[in-house]
Parts: sequence; C-alpha cells; structure tokens
Amino acid sequence: MSEISDSSTRIDSIVNRLLGKQRLWLHILFFLVTYLTTTLAGEAWRGVADPGDLSNLHLGLEYATLVMFFLTAHEFGHFIAARIHKVDATLPFYIPFPGAQYGSISFGTMGAVIRTRSKVPSNKVMFDIGVAGPIAGFIACIIILAIGFATLPGIEYLQQIHPDYPNEVMKPGMMELSFGNTLFFSVMQKLFANPHGFMPPMSEVYHYPMLCAGWFGTFVTALNLLPIGQLDGGHLTYTMFGRSLHKRLGQFTALVLFTISIPAVLVQYIEGAPAWLHSMAIPGGETWLLWALITTFVIRFRHPPCEDESPLDLRRTIIGYTGIAIFVICFTPSPLVIQ
Repeated sequence: MSEISDSSTRIDSIVNRLLGKQRLWLHILFFLVTYLTTTLAGEAWRGVADPGDLSNLHLGLEYATLVMFFLTAHEFGHFIAARIHKVDATLPFYIPFPGAQYGSISFGTMGAVIRTRSKVPSNKVMFDIGVAGPIAGFIACIIILAIGFATLPGIEYLQQIHPDYPNEVMKPGMMELSFGNTLFFSVMQKLFANPHGFMPPMSEVYHYPMLCAGWFGTFVTALNLLPIGQLDGGHLTYTMFGRSLHKRLGQFTALVLFTISIPAVLVQYIEGAPAWLHSMAIPGGETWLLWALITTFVIRFRHPPCEDESPLDLRRTIIGYTGIAIFVICFTPSPLVIQ
C-alpha cells in the first residue's frame, strides 16, 4: 500500500509542478507541437500520400491554423471569463495527437484545456466560465464554415485528388469515410454555399480544409456540451437545474451514448449478427463508445458544489438554453462513418 501511495504522491507532484504555476514556455511548447500535429493531419485530410514529408507541410497549414483558431477561441472564452471574475486559471494547454503520418484517422489534436487554481465562488461565476468557451468556439465555427462554404472551389479541386471523380469506382477492400451531417452544418451550407455550384458529399468534405476544420469544431463543441460531470455542458446543467437533476441528466446521456454505440460495435465484430441487432445499429455510432466510457468511468457524474448556489438570473438562463440549443444542432449520432 505504501508503494501505491508513494507513486500517487509522485504523480500528483508532477501534475502540480506542470500545472500549479503559470509556465509560459510550457504553454508555448504544447501550442507549437499541436500546431505541427494538426499540420500533418491537414496534409492527410487533403489526400497527401506522405504527410511525414517535410516538403508537404505547407499543404496542411490552412487546416492547422483554422483548428488552432477554433481551440484558442474556445479556451480563451473560458480564460477571459475566469479572469473577469477574478478566478485564477492557467493559460490553455493544447493537446497534440499524432497519427496522421501513419495512416490513421487523426485530427491532429485532442483539444485543449485550462485549469482553475482557485475556488469558483458561485453558480453564476461557474456558469459564466462554463458557457463562455462553447459560445466563443461556436462563433469561430460560424466564421470558418461561412467563409468555407462561400469560397468553395469547383469540382476540379476534388478531381486533383481523385482524378476519376465522380466516376471513380472503389476497389475491393477499400474503405470510405464520411463525416456525419448536423443541423448546424446543413444550415450553414444552405445559407452560404452557391446553390448552383458544386457541393461535395459528406464523404469528401474533409478534403476541404475550411469545411474539415469547421466540422471538427462543431463536433468538439457538441462533445464539450454533453451534460455530464464537469464538462462544459455539465457546468451548464448543474448551475441551471441543480445537483440532483444534473446527475440524472448525466447518467441518462451516458446511457444514450452506450445505446448508440454498442449495437454499432457488435454488428462489426459478430459474424452473422441477427437482423434485429442490425436494425438497432446506427452507422458510425461506434465513435461514441470511447466517450461513453470516458464520461462514465473517468469524468463521472459528480460536480463539485459552489459556495453560493443561488439560482441564475433570467439573462443567464436564456444564455444557458442557447447553449443547450447549440448542443442539439451540433450533435450527430454518427460522427465518423466508415464503410
């Protein structure tokens, strides 16, 4: 037991040394590494055969810049709100996620986080800090997708990647990846894309850096707004509805994620799965299994109490329901569909 306790103490000490003080060099390092991994991912999404080739780096810069813009908007929304309320918080820690150069599906990052280092004094302050990030990130997505749809190139851009498109025939054993559509993505397309121009299908939008980054930002926004634990959505539901309902909403959401993901996983790994199981499986639903497990067993459903848990005022309540609406229009049960 003493060895386990000593190990835990050492881990806590390392975390406190990294996060306990504002170390500007560390934030800059994580930013630069994440910029590199997102650049490599941007190359891969554009169809570059060898993303690890340094001569191709410029092809991934547009995607990387847009993703970092979204992450920075989201995290500095939290950071600025914390500073306004005099809550001590770290600068964002960007999380790199390599893998695109090895042929795996990768957006180049697992997002970014800030850490509050002092107690949040009230429900109102908790709400303001929690909601500021998703709203700022959502506004960034609006800007990215509006410009992306308004400046869509013609079909010749896609034919540079797929010379035989749209008559290309998939070879046996090849896989096709599609992004799941959302109400928000569809509305932005209707508002800003040329109705008489070429619109790539969801199985091709990731070749377009602005559409790919905008879709990724939309997915991350929905992920953060899940009403579970201490996710941004959890902060909203805790401060709006109270501890008891917050916990029940979190448990219900996790159950929904398991319901979406488990049938989709089973039909892939059970040969000759029964028809009723196929009817329950949502294509791409298996994407949510990881997040169902993380939210249930890592994040969990508990939310720390605030010293002052007075109800929110009308203005904040309206903003809170706006945050819930953003979650609804950004959520898709099938984020990544592989056929």
